[in-house]
Order: sequence, then C-alpha cells, then structure tokens
Amino acid sequence: SVRVRIRRLAVTWGSLTRGVKDDTVESMIDPSAPIAQGEADARRWLLLVHQLPPKPDYLRVKIRRRLRRLGAVALKHTVYLLPNSDEALEDFHWLREEIEAEGGSAVIAEAAFIEGVTDEEIEAMLQAEGTPATGAIEAQADSVDTVASGRTWVTRQDVHVDRIASAWLIKRFIDPAPKFKFVAARGYRPRPAELRFDMFQAEYTHVGADCTFQTLVRRFGLDDVALKAISEIVHDIDCKDELFDRPETAGVARLVGGIASAHDDDRTRIERGGAVLDDLYAAFSRRRS
Repeated sequence: SVRVRIRRLAVTWGSLTRGVKDDTVESMIDPSAPIAQGEADARRWLLLVHQLPPKPDYLRVKIRRRLRRLGAVALKHTVYLLPNSDEALEDFHWLREEIEAEGGSAVIAEAAFIEGVTDEEIEAMLQAEGTPATGAIEAQADSVDTVASGRTWVTRQDVHVDRIASAWLIKRFIDPAPKFKFVAARGYRPRPAELRFDMFQAEYTHVGADCTFQTLVRRFGLDDVALKAISEIVHDIDCKDELFDRPETAGVARLVGGIASAHDDDRTRIERGGAVLDDLYAAFSRRRS
C-alpha cells in the first residue's frame, strides 16, 4: 500500500457534503497562509482521486484517455498523479469538474509520500509517460532503449497473455537471442545484467494504464501499426478494461486461454503463443499494406 501525507485538499466529494448539494469541503489549512520553504519542497505531487458512476459505460474510457493525454500516472485504480505545478492543477481542476458533471466525485490533493513508493520511482513512471517530473518545463524527446543480444530476461512463472506477448516481442524485435528465466512472483533477487519484465520492481512492467507489452513497445521505440494493434488487444485482455474494444480481442483471448489451459510449461506457452502472434502480426501488416 502507498501511504501519503496530504498537505492541502481541494475536495468535492459526494459522501462528505453532509447533505448540502454542491457543497465544498476545504482543508483546515488557510490557503493564504505563508508556506515554509521545506514544506513547499516536500509537496511535489498532485493527486486526483476520483469515483465514477457505473453508467454511462463510455465515461470510464473517456476519463482514462484524458488522464493519459495529461501524462498522469496511476498509483491505484482511481488515484492519478502529476507533478505539482499551476498547469497540472488547472488540468486536474477542469477534469474534476467534468467528472462531477457526469455524476462522479473527485478529490485534488497536494501530497508527500511516506511509504510504499519513492519520489525517484514516481519520476521514473512520469518519464516513461513522457511527463517531466518538474511539471513546468517543456517535454524532452523520449530516449529509446537498446540491449545487447543474448540477455537473460526474467519474468514470473505461469505466464499468461502479457508475458507471452512480451516474450514474443522481445525475441522478434528487441533481442534476437534472448534467454528466458521463470521465477516465483515474490522474493526473487535479480542477478547482474538480468532484465525483468512484468513482475514487481521490473525494468519493464506496467506503467500507468499501460500493460508490459505496451511499455516495451514505447521504451524501444517500436513504431509499427501492426504492433500497435496487437498492443491494444493485449492491453484489453490483460487489464480487462475494454479500453480499445477491438473486434479481434475476444478470439485472441480464447486462443491464449486455451494455450495456458493445455500447457503447464512456460516455455511451451511462449512458443505456442508466439506462433499465434506471428500470424496475427502478419495479418495486421497485410491489412496496413
């Protein structure tokens, strides 16, 4: 879990209004009071905590896409973060109003993190999203990762769609001679030069709303329409949020589920899944042509 120290709150939350419609619950701290420099330095982050109504269905996708365009990263399912700046506060303010107009509720908070995540980890997440950690400077060009051939790639045992697809992507587009290693989900200590994917504290894993496959595509600069289509399918199967709602998703999910059910060995799953992805990539490539 992530523990935070919240300095100031700008709250409009249905359950806190004490029955008064459109009431606003404010922080006990006077916003006009002077702020010590040390405290100002500690309040590096803005949080948007929101709750959406169950209907309409499109609203959840709409808000998630808006947050991605802002460059916000997800700390929890409904908790998003940006560096503390006037621009970010304005962006969150307008999004909060939009959420409330649709019947939802939202909290905007200035926060400092105590346990569960470090500022350095947050900065890495923001950089992966293309958002500068300072929040007030222009975005810099994204760097593209490269690796030497023949690296050892470590992931969790009992692979499913995101790890199967990521292993295929690594072998076909990133490292032509990878060595895959499957370990327990918890307690593994990586050896020097090993690269982890889709596991806790991995070099390549979920970032914000992106699954690991999407993270690898972005980090290695794989600008390919066919890979983009596959990444959307993998995302919706793995994240179960129907964000892209592609017509091929249900069929691919059944195929991958069948592979996992029929084969206990992770290497076999990757091999069988890779053959499916080879054909899927060829189909999307022909469609593009």
